[in-house]
Amino acid sequence: MKVREGKLSSKGLKIAIIISRFNSFFSERLLEGALDAIKRTGGSEDNVIVYKVPGSFEIPLLLKKLTDKAESMEIDGILTLGVIIRGETPHFDYIAAETTKGIASVGINSPIPVTYGIITADTIDQATDRAGTKMGNKGFESAMALIEMINLYKEVE
Repeated sequence: MKVREGKLSSKGLKIAIIISRFNSFFSERLLEGALDAIKRTGGSEDNVIVYKVPGSFEIPLLLKKLTDKAESMEIDGILTLGVIIRGETPHFDYIAAETTKGIASVGINSPIPVTYGIITADTIDQATDRAGTKMGNKGFESAMALIEMINLYKEVE
């Protein structure tokens, strides 16, 4: 039996991060976690490009543009980061669903790996827990998944 897994090494990898500015108190913590993961696995911030979009709904729009240009831009993988917190209206349901569908749709058709680092939380406490306190940092976890997937894609090629 042969088992293939991606290595957890980001040395020399060029990574794009798309991050929502909305709920930036939380999303900036996710970015810190992602950059920490890249550094801990041998990567350099010099090889990271961060794109800030107004909100999570805009992430798939820029993601599509970047995946279309990934080869010419020499991007190895793209990480999406954002935080959507439920409010008093159904707006949360629409934004969370469409953002998730958009990222998944682009990711499936992308020549490079795309990972999902969007927190969807019912409360501010839940978002806090997932942005670096009790539940870890989803930015760190999503960056680790991206690094592994980039290396696995290279293995398959």
